[in-house]
Amino acid sequence: MEDRFSVHGGGTVGRDERETVARGARLFEAAQAVVVDHGRAAEAVRAALKPLHDAEVKRELDAIPVARLQDVTEGRLRLGSVEKSGLRSVGEVLEAGPYRLRQIPGVGQRTVDQMLAAARRLSEAAHETVAVHIDVERPEPRTTALVMALHVLAEAGPDARRAVDKATVLARRLDPLLADARLALGRIRMLLAGQEKKARAWAAVAGIRSLVDEAERAGLPGLFAQASVDLLRGPATDIAAWVDFELRSAEYYSLLAEISGRQPDVAAAEGFLPDEIAERVRTQHLDDTHRRVSLRGYQAFGARFALAQRKVILGDEMGLGKTIQAIAVLAHLAAVGQSHFMVVCPASVLVNWTREIEARSALRVTVLHGPDRHLAFADWKARGGVGVTTFDALRGFPAPDRGEVALLVVDEAHSVKNPKAKRSQAVAGWAERCERALLMTGTPMENRVVEFHHLVRMLDGDLADSLGEGDARAGSVGFRKAVAPVYLRRNQEDVLTELPSLQHTDQWEELSASDAEAYREAVAAGNFMAMRRAAYMAPEKSAKLDRLREIVQEAGENGQKTVVFSYFKDVLGVVREALAPGESASVPLFGPFTGSVPAGRRQRIVDEFAAVPGPAVLLAQIQAAGIGLNLQAASVVVICEPQIKPTIEHQAVARAHRMGQVRPVRVYRLLATGGVDERLVRLLETKTRLFDAYARRSAVAEASPDAIDVSDTELARRIVEEEQARLGLADERLTAAE
Repeated sequence: MEDRFSVHGGGTVGRDERETVARGARLFEAAQAVVVDHGRAAEAVRAALKPLHDAEVKRELDAIPVARLQDVTEGRLRLGSVEKSGLRSVGEVLEAGPYRLRQIPGVGQRTVDQMLAAARRLSEAAHETVAVHIDVERPEPRTTALVMALHVLAEAGPDARRAVDKATVLARRLDPLLADARLALGRIRMLLAGQEKKARAWAAVAGIRSLVDEAERAGLPGLFAQASVDLLRGPATDIAAWVDFELRSAEYYSLLAEISGRQPDVAAAEGFLPDEIAERVRTQHLDDTHRRVSLRGYQAFGARFALAQRKVILGDEMGLGKTIQAIAVLAHLAAVGQSHFMVVCPASVLVNWTREIEARSALRVTVLHGPDRHLAFADWKARGGVGVTTFDALRGFPAPDRGEVALLVVDEAHSVKNPKAKRSQAVAGWAERCERALLMTGTPMENRVVEFHHLVRMLDGDLADSLGEGDARAGSVGFRKAVAPVYLRRNQEDVLTELPSLQHTDQWEELSASDAEAYREAVAAGNFMAMRRAAYMAPEKSAKLDRLREIVQEAGENGQKTVVFSYFKDVLGVVREALAPGESASVPLFGPFTGSVPAGRRQRIVDEFAAVPGPAVLLAQIQAAGIGLNLQAASVVVICEPQIKPTIEHQAVARAHRMGQVRPVRVYRLLATGGVDERLVRLLETKTRLFDAYARRSAVAEASPDAIDVSDTELARRIVEEEQARLGLADERLTAAE
């Protein structure tokens, strides 16, 4: 150190040192500025949110009867005289206050104190649980103010959040160094300082130089400057903010949850994993360098789970952003030096996956599909990036060397639960050779719990062997605990407080004479599938079709888009004829969207449907459109007939009622009385309860998985026989055609 001071004239500083400290000071000011600018934007959101939240809390408290105060105090209060005085709700009790309450005959000070204490406890609970829903159908000044405040942060995007995080860390490191380096800026002070202070000053200058050089290499000065500009730029108009909210509502609600601190229950967001696994996941680093989208807390946890556990099943309910979580994992692995990744998905969502990766990350995407797929595969192997292919195409590609592919993502993984299927074997081979595997499915089990074991076996054979049948029979809690090392599932109701309401309505219709005749003929022939669609075979007198027209007409009058689902192509043809725009009707009609429509065309149909500025109708085969596509432009869903598997209906509805939906969703299921529909509805209710017990969280599941181990063919045969007996056709030939 003596030599160094002699170079600088006994410890004085030169131009380089002063410039270094000046650069550090400028960077510190820029970092502080972006943090302040973000804080100001966030405070504007909180200020706009408060009156809306207070109003929601008041509505909640006004709806709670005074009698609930007895429950809170375990029955100690006597409230008869309070109710007689005209105070009917907890909200009115709080508004009345202690003076007015004390004026009620028979109410003493102790009762007033207890009553208000209980009311405040309910008020505190309401403040914690009540969520603000932004109604796009009825915008008013207060919600417009909130949307405009959120628009500033949404437009700034994830780069602003990244800038704030990096600025906070950088400012914390620079602050003490700049304080110590100030001594080196004064010639006299430096000459008079002791050796220890001089040494600290020179060390601070060196530290500042290192931090500034590192920040400039990472492009932080530009990041901070751009973020501040974006955060100070308001929306052009309130209309622009509302339009952007409709397009990107999921991002707006994510920001709202972050700023308000109203995050979902931690245990629910973490899928109720055992503590030791949850803690390991929490400490997993998640690099966002190559990611262009912000994550919600539960989504970040899901990505960390996949990284920490290496080979997993992400079984989040439909609409929670499994694709975004997968992209976050891909982006992290790319940031830490990995080069090759593979996504396998149904052909119907190939285009969607490609779009999402390109839009949400900086990763290179190669589509491995179509006649040139082998050339594309060779290019992907040579250059790296994310290969996106289909289950069938994957079978034609050579399995990778061990460690060559950093991550295999399998979308709609329930499609490969049958270990005897070639597509399942191909996926299993790749999963074994890849360093990490992420199987994604909102429906990990449809008919048999045992099929779930086959997915687990692709990831961890020892764990699959250890499960056995006993874990399932022990009930869902034991089952979920046993598979926790590889399985994470969260439900919408637990983590998406802002999701609009979902209302299911079963529309029961009496068969017309023509419907009944078609149904009887189908039963006599033993044709199960004909029985299911008999209600549409005489369109001019079809009771179901009449009701469908009414629903679509009502939705159109309200400016709403409708998706009509059926299992059968010919039913969709009948519906199209019935809904086809004529001279008196002008609602655009799209589809039918069936399994035979090419993958690229499917996405275009959905895009065209969403782009229509007013009402529109999309006709879709339920097993084709119920997978992977986003239909949140629609707020009315019609299911033409009940399905054999409850998961098919769940998937279809979740295409509309998902993160990003801004309107309440109404689901109508068209049912005919007295026949196959009634039997299928009872069957669906039983299957749904069992699905909830094992695939969802539940503490009271004792049913055996054997109860859902019934094939579709056997079910069809059973229903046909029962219907033939009911209609007096038992002597007819009994065949259950599929």
